[in-house]
Amino acid sequence: MTEDSMPVATKWLLDTVGDTGRAAVQSVFMIFCPKTSQKGTGFLLDTGFLVTNEHVVRGAQADELVVLSSSSTRHSVTELTLDEGRDLAAMRLPVDGGLTIRDVRIDAGVQVATWGYPLGYNGPAPLLTVGYLAGFVASTPEGSTRPAVRRLVINGAFNPGNSGGPLLVTQDDGVIGVVVSKHAPMPRFLANAIKVLATNETGVAYQATDAQGNRHQFVESQIVAEILDYFRSMTQVVIGEAIAASELIAFLSENRIPWTPYKKE
Repeated sequence: MTEDSMPVATKWLLDTVGDTGRAAVQSVFMIFCPKTSQKGTGFLLDTGFLVTNEHVVRGAQADELVVLSSSSTRHSVTELTLDEGRDLAAMRLPVDGGLTIRDVRIDAGVQVATWGYPLGYNGPAPLLTVGYLAGFVASTPEGSTRPAVRRLVINGAFNPGNSGGPLLVTQDDGVIGVVVSKHAPMPRFLANAIKVLATNETGVAYQATDAQGNRHQFVESQIVAEILDYFRSMTQVVIGEAIAASELIAFLSENRIPWTPYKKE
């Protein structure tokens, strides 16, 4: 894409972030699936694979995903590989550039950042979120017998849509983690109650049309569940989580997906 045809907001952003920031911004993509209405962020590795969270692409095939760059270029992906336990996904994206993975110890208190497409923001240029490494948490999927997944706790404002974005040390472009969620735990009985409301199919029914023109039918309890989930997702919590780089490397290695170690120039 030529400088003249680049979206003006992206041009303004690239003019302000320096060489390191440009590499990160140009390696971040918005991922959307019209079939599931899921939206998230992904980032390109320099080996030609796009990484995101499994929950961002859950229920979709590779050819059903819409992948948009910061220059508003639409791309197709192939070879979708999933790891539900780690909440990671990778797919082949034939684009030049990309980031490397920095698998080193990061001390608590270090400033970190991510680029992504939170909430209803759809770009074209990604937004920057900054925080500090605050600690660690061991995440074990419900009912799983696998070892706990190492996650980094960040006191940063991660929101829906940031999922799948690269976690970077500020002013650096080595990936130290993959943004996965904001830390907003809910008591299990409340989560189960919402799940019951969402799956109930009895009651007065209502019809709605989504952005793609598809008609959907809801009963009262399902609408209540949707509203509760929506307001919970909109609640601002300045604590987020990211999957550690060691887990990303394990996922890539187990699936024979090439990756490049970070090297500081």
